[in-house]
Amino acid sequence: MGLSIRAYARHRGVTDTAVHKAIRSGRINALADGTIDPDQADAQWERNTSAPKTGTQRATVKVKVPEVDGDGGGNRGGGGTATNTGSGGAGGAGGTSLLQARTVNEVVKAQTNKVRLARLKGELIDRPQAIAHVFKLARSERDAWLNWPARVSAQMAAKLELDAHTMHVALENAVREHLQELGNLQASVD
Repeated sequence: MGLSIRAYARHRGVTDTAVHKAIRSGRINALADGTIDPDQADAQWERNTSAPKTGTQRATVKVKVPEVDGDGGGNRGGGGTATNTGSGGAGGAGGTSLLQARTVNEVVKAQTNKVRLARLKGELIDRPQAIAHVFKLARSERDAWLNWPARVSAQMAAKLELDAHTMHVALENAVREHLQELGNLQASVD
């Protein structure tokens, strides 16, 4: 069991409103019962609170962010590196600092805006719409091939002096076998 929020505020030398705000923003964590472990909270407070802005010396934080697919140009063949300056060290015990989380958030926002702009410029297409269009084209191609023997079998039979029905059945079987082979092709849209 730790200190109450008011007791921790007195310990820290701040108002209880500042402690509430630190908990809400994620700078410090309260225990499950709502109290605060002063040692843990002091360490989190120091790590996640930026120092007063005096002078120009601030640490540089570089965060590697993966590239967004279909970004419409620009960053190709690798991830991007976001640079943000400010104080705040690396996160302890498996966590990230507030500054690092904000940096990653800003990079993701920038990449999202880049994709949105590319879509508005017409450089990107809607994937479900493209898949539906390709499916419609393939179906129309298949139907055209299935109707072809009925259209040409009589003319070919007359030129070759064969029975029209026999020619129609032979052409229809050959076309269906060919379409079956094409149907076994596995295409993927990545």
